[in-house]
Amino acid sequence: MTNQDQAPEPRQTDRWLEPGKTNLQVIYILYLASFVIGITGLVGIVLAYLNRGKSAPWLESHYTWAIRTFWIGLLGSFISFVLFFLVIGMFTIILVAIWFIVRIVVGLQKLGRNEPIADPQSWLL
Repeated sequence: MTNQDQAPEPRQTDRWLEPGKTNLQVIYILYLASFVIGITGLVGIVLAYLNRGKSAPWLESHYTWAIRTFWIGLLGSFISFVLFFLVIGMFTIILVAIWFIVRIVVGLQKLGRNEPIADPQSWLL
């Protein structure tokens, strides 16, 4: 048997970059890592935007949830930074961080159970 008679080997792809459950897990983990390495949050939002609209509806609810989590968290952080000069910002930034972490954990749990986010447009949980 020659090399021409053999079937081609399957091409290896980076499945974590493709739309789907693994990609969403990576996005959520990148968001969590942004507490230590700030740039990972930006990588996560880019991945979410690149893969939104390319998967099953229940996964789309997670992409919407992840995108809104990033932007609302960024808005809350900005407001907290402005309020820092009034001292209350020290407290609000902690609340924003807790809110951000809880949304990520909720997303990861529902993703692990193959469940959609009930209201991905929500500002809360």
